[in-house]
Amino acid sequence: MREQEPARLPVPPFTKETAQVKVRLAEDGWNSRDPETVAKAYTIGSQWRNRAEFLVGRDEIVHFLTLKWNRELGYRLIKELWAFDGARIAVRFAYEWHDDSGNWFRSYGNENWEFSANGLMERRLASINDLPIREQERKFHWPQGRRPDGSPGLSDLGL
Repeated sequence: MREQEPARLPVPPFTKETAQVKVRLAEDGWNSRDPETVAKAYTIGSQWRNRAEFLVGRDEIVHFLTLKWNRELGYRLIKELWAFDGARIAVRFAYEWHDDSGNWFRSYGNENWEFSANGLMERRLASINDLPIREQERKFHWPQGRRPDGSPGLSDLGL
Protein backbone atom coordinates (compact mmCIF):
# COMPACT_ATOMS: atom_id res chain seq x y z
CA MET A 1 0.00 0.00 0.00
CA ARG A 2 1.38 3.41 -0.98
CA GLU A 3 1.82 5.96 1.78
CA GLN A 4 -0.67 8.86 1.67
CA GLU A 5 0.96 12.14 0.66
CA PRO A 6 0.70 14.96 3.22
CA ALA A 7 -1.89 17.65 2.68
CA ARG A 8 -0.89 20.76 0.77
CA LEU A 9 -2.87 23.57 2.39
CA PRO A 10 -5.27 25.04 1.67
CA VAL A 11 -7.44 22.10 0.65
CA PRO A 12 -10.83 22.01 -1.08
CA PRO A 13 -13.58 22.98 -0.92
CA PHE A 14 -12.21 26.46 -1.57
CA THR A 15 -13.55 29.78 -0.35
CA LYS A 16 -12.59 33.00 -2.11
CA GLU A 17 -9.89 33.57 0.51
CA THR A 18 -8.41 30.06 0.33
CA ALA A 19 -8.56 30.06 -3.49
CA GLN A 20 -6.59 33.33 -3.51
CA VAL A 21 -4.02 31.79 -1.17
CA LYS A 22 -3.72 28.73 -3.45
CA VAL A 23 -3.20 30.98 -6.49
CA ARG A 24 -0.48 33.00 -4.76
CA LEU A 25 1.29 29.84 -3.58
CA ALA A 26 1.27 28.54 -7.16
CA GLU A 27 2.64 31.87 -8.44
CA ASP A 28 5.39 31.81 -5.81
CA GLY A 29 6.33 28.26 -6.71
CA TRP A 30 6.55 28.96 -10.43
CA ASN A 31 8.57 32.14 -9.82
CA SER A 32 11.11 30.01 -7.93
CA ARG A 33 11.87 28.30 -11.26
CA ASP A 34 12.69 25.12 -9.33
CA PRO A 35 11.07 22.21 -11.23
CA GLU A 36 11.43 19.71 -8.36
CA THR A 37 9.78 22.05 -5.85
CA VAL A 38 6.99 23.02 -8.24
CA ALA A 39 6.24 19.37 -9.10
CA LYS A 40 5.58 18.58 -5.42
CA ALA A 41 2.38 20.68 -5.62
CA TYR A 42 0.93 18.12 -8.07
CA THR A 43 -0.30 14.57 -7.52
CA ILE A 44 2.00 11.71 -8.55
CA GLY A 45 -0.21 11.08 -11.62
CA SER A 46 -1.17 14.69 -12.31
CA GLN A 47 -2.49 15.30 -15.83
CA TRP A 48 -1.54 18.43 -17.74
CA ARG A 49 -2.35 20.08 -21.01
CA ASN A 50 0.07 22.94 -21.59
CA ARG A 51 -0.57 24.56 -24.96
CA ALA A 52 -0.49 21.49 -27.24
CA GLU A 53 1.61 19.31 -24.91
CA PHE A 54 0.08 16.57 -22.77
CA LEU A 55 1.93 15.42 -19.66
CA VAL A 56 1.22 12.82 -17.01
CA GLY A 57 3.02 12.59 -13.69
CA ARG A 58 5.66 14.45 -11.74
CA ASP A 59 8.61 13.13 -13.74
CA GLU A 60 7.17 14.58 -16.96
CA ILE A 61 6.34 17.84 -15.14
CA VAL A 62 9.94 18.18 -13.89
CA HIS A 63 11.31 17.45 -17.37
CA PHE A 64 8.91 19.94 -18.99
CA LEU A 65 9.67 22.74 -16.49
CA THR A 66 13.43 22.18 -16.74
CA LEU A 67 13.29 22.66 -20.52
CA LYS A 68 10.88 25.61 -20.17
CA TRP A 69 13.07 27.59 -17.77
CA ASN A 70 16.21 26.83 -19.76
CA ARG A 71 14.48 28.42 -22.76
CA GLU A 72 12.38 31.15 -21.07
CA LEU A 73 15.03 33.29 -19.38
CA GLY A 74 14.31 36.08 -16.91
CA TYR A 75 10.91 34.47 -16.19
CA ARG A 76 8.54 36.50 -13.99
CA LEU A 77 4.90 35.48 -13.51
CA ILE A 78 1.72 36.97 -12.08
CA LYS A 79 -1.41 34.84 -11.52
CA GLU A 80 -4.85 36.13 -10.64
CA LEU A 81 -7.91 34.25 -9.41
CA TRP A 82 -10.71 34.19 -11.98
CA ALA A 83 -13.23 31.75 -10.48
CA PHE A 84 -13.50 28.85 -8.04
CA ASP A 85 -15.96 26.11 -7.11
CA GLY A 86 -15.41 23.21 -4.75
CA ALA A 87 -12.14 21.57 -5.78
CA ARG A 88 -11.62 23.69 -8.92
CA ILE A 89 -9.92 27.02 -9.49
CA ALA A 90 -9.62 29.05 -12.70
CA VAL A 91 -6.84 31.61 -13.05
CA ARG A 92 -5.57 34.04 -15.60
CA PHE A 93 -1.91 34.84 -15.79
CA ALA A 94 0.82 36.68 -17.62
CA TYR A 95 4.54 36.16 -17.55
CA GLU A 96 7.49 37.92 -19.15
CA TRP A 97 10.64 36.26 -20.38
CA HIS A 98 13.35 36.53 -23.00
CA ASP A 99 15.06 34.02 -25.23
CA ASP A 100 18.81 33.48 -25.53
CA SER A 101 18.95 36.14 -28.29
CA GLY A 102 17.48 38.80 -25.99
CA ASN A 103 14.01 38.87 -27.59
CA TRP A 104 11.34 39.65 -24.98
CA PHE A 105 7.85 38.17 -24.76
CA ARG A 106 4.78 38.51 -22.60
CA SER A 107 2.82 35.28 -22.45
CA TYR A 108 -0.87 35.45 -21.52
CA GLY A 109 -3.09 32.60 -20.55
CA ASN A 110 -5.77 30.88 -18.58
CA GLU A 111 -5.52 27.77 -16.45
CA ASN A 112 -8.14 25.46 -15.06
CA TRP A 113 -7.05 23.52 -12.00
CA GLU A 114 -8.61 20.56 -10.22
CA PHE A 115 -7.39 19.45 -6.78
CA SER A 116 -7.42 16.21 -4.83
CA ALA A 117 -8.88 16.17 -1.32
CA ASN A 118 -5.38 16.68 0.15
CA GLY A 119 -4.83 19.92 -1.82
CA LEU A 120 -2.48 18.60 -4.52
CA MET A 121 -3.32 19.57 -8.08
CA GLU A 122 -4.43 16.56 -10.09
CA ARG A 123 -5.31 18.32 -13.34
CA ARG A 124 -3.97 21.47 -15.00
CA LEU A 125 -5.29 22.71 -18.34
CA ALA A 126 -3.41 25.73 -19.72
CA SER A 127 -4.02 27.85 -22.80
CA ILE A 128 -1.22 30.31 -23.55
CA ASN A 129 -0.41 32.93 -26.20
CA ASP A 130 2.92 34.71 -26.66
CA LEU A 131 3.24 38.38 -27.58
CA PRO A 132 6.64 39.73 -28.64
CA ILE A 133 7.41 42.94 -26.71
CA ARG A 134 10.27 45.41 -26.63
CA GLU A 135 12.36 45.39 -23.48
CA GLN A 136 11.07 48.92 -22.73
CA GLU A 137 7.49 47.52 -22.68
CA ARG A 138 8.20 45.16 -19.79
CA LYS A 139 6.00 45.61 -16.73
CA PHE A 140 7.45 42.97 -14.38
CA HIS A 141 10.62 44.40 -12.84
CA TRP A 142 11.01 42.80 -9.41
CA PRO A 143 14.20 40.84 -8.67
CA GLN A 144 14.15 37.24 -9.88
CA GLY A 145 12.04 35.06 -7.59
CA ARG A 146 8.89 35.72 -5.57
CA ARG A 147 6.88 38.81 -6.54
CA PRO A 148 7.06 41.15 -3.55
CA ASP A 149 3.94 41.67 -1.45
CA GLY A 150 2.15 44.87 -2.39
CA SER A 151 3.44 44.92 -5.95
CA PRO A 152 0.82 45.40 -8.67
CA GLY A 153 -1.21 42.46 -9.95
CA LEU A 154 -2.53 41.89 -13.45
CA SER A 155 -5.60 44.08 -13.04
CA ASP A 156 -3.50 46.86 -11.46
CA LEU A 157 -1.21 46.77 -14.51
CA GLY A 158 -4.12 46.86 -16.97
CA LEU A 159 -3.34 43.36 -18.27
